[in-house]
Amino acid sequence: MHVGVPQEVKVAERRVGLTPTGVRELVAHGHQVTIETGAGIGIGAPDATYVEAGAAIAPNASDVWSDAEMIVKVKEPQAGERAMLSADQTLFTYLHLAPDVPQTEDLIKSGATCIAYETVTDAHGGLPLLAPMSQVAGRMSVQAGAAALEAPNGGAGLLLGGVPGVPSAHTVVIGGGVVGENAIEMAIGLGSQVTVLDRNLEVLERLARRFGAELETVYSTTGALEEAVLAADLVIGAVLVKGATAPKLVTAEMVKAMKSGSVLVDVAIDQGGCFETSRATTHAEPTYIVDDVVHYCVANMPGGVPRTSTYALNNATLPFTLALADRGPEDALLSNPHLLGGLNVCGGMITESHVAQAQGLEYIEPEKALDIVYG
Repeated sequence: MHVGVPQEVKVAERRVGLTPTGVRELVAHGHQVTIETGAGIGIGAPDATYVEAGAAIAPNASDVWSDAEMIVKVKEPQAGERAMLSADQTLFTYLHLAPDVPQTEDLIKSGATCIAYETVTDAHGGLPLLAPMSQVAGRMSVQAGAAALEAPNGGAGLLLGGVPGVPSAHTVVIGGGVVGENAIEMAIGLGSQVTVLDRNLEVLERLARRFGAELETVYSTTGALEEAVLAADLVIGAVLVKGATAPKLVTAEMVKAMKSGSVLVDVAIDQGGCFETSRATTHAEPTYIVDDVVHYCVANMPGGVPRTSTYALNNATLPFTLALADRGPEDALLSNPHLLGGLNVCGGMITESHVAQAQGLEYIEPEKALDIVYG
């Protein structure tokens, strides 16, 4: 199979779809890999490193998109990229379609087979291709929140961990999954007071066992959530519903009642955000202020640490990329129900139920769509 890796074009996105190590594995399996020139600069991998691994270098994105049978990326294709996608291609990347109607419409129109990292599952019900970036984003959320609390950035002028004789800031984490657990670890490590809210008692019990008395665990109800948010200096939204638009848990009224100079970090912004006042921002302009509350809503947070993020992501995605290349998309998808869970769009049909529900579109079982397209 001919695998193409274009340079990412989203604002300040420096990750890349394949590392040189990943290229070498694909080439060893007999596949052809083309990398757009400069695609790996952000991870310290110049074109020469990819050539040594066995890749060809394309002078521009259009050559990659026109020649490849499978496109491997990191972020969702932007409008200009979607215009180059064709029906005989497979796209393997993060998509986050539920809140993104224009992208969904373009992918349907393309007729391509579109597989989303974030809805591939594992035997335990986890999301193995989302987990590495969730780990990174969870840790970064505390760094970003701590910086936003500084007065020059619009915050209350608090040091997250305080100093002896001065209380530390209070961090509230909404959601105790991968993002939440990593945020908790960082916040406690910096000396913050930390509270986590979740509706899964097993999750709360696990976190209580791990962090002990340093973490306050609270079962999430409307009342408990509001009380915690209004008392917080930093709130981290770490809520995810697989494939679906994130629930708006913190209302505009709550934000208006928060302490002046407090900070919201919305890690769920890729799925629409879990704060009612959230709107996507970029690394170039990461924050804005609503009702004296600083909002950090960068939609590709791990892109800020591209070396760490790319290698962590490739460790998780490479086995699936190899399977798609070795067996072809139809066989690879039908032989692995976990990879099949990643199929979001196929031949102009929506094959992910949460996306269909979020946008009021018809849902087609993925097996049926594959039979129509490839059968």
